[in-house]
Amino acid sequence: MSTQSADAAQILEQAERWLAEGRQVALATVVATWGSAPRRVGSLMAINDQGGMAGSVSGGCIEGAVVHEAQAVMAEQEPRMLSFGVTDEMAWEVGLACGGKLQVYVEAVT
Repeated sequence: MSTQSADAAQILEQAERWLAEGRQVALATVVATWGSAPRRVGSLMAINDQGGMAGSVSGGCIEGAVVHEAQAVMAEQEPRMLSFGVTDEMAWEVGLACGGKLQVYVEAVT
């Protein structure tokens, strides 16, 4: 089992524990990268309705923005595709100064 697969299994187990506790959960998945990106396609992060996180989609530089969007996804039950890149003004806002771009798909889990 690869390190990424082992990490994904642990993240999904944490999401399952949160669901069993009655919490709302969203999963964020890296679906595309360009240039320098700290996480590979397929990297996961689970977020609960209290802001708890397991896993990573960026090595920390955009996780705050992803958690914020995940809260909205859980409230609205509508998935979102998020795009981050250094050429966008949002890059500085979220701290993505490493030069890459990535897309993250965020969906609620039931």
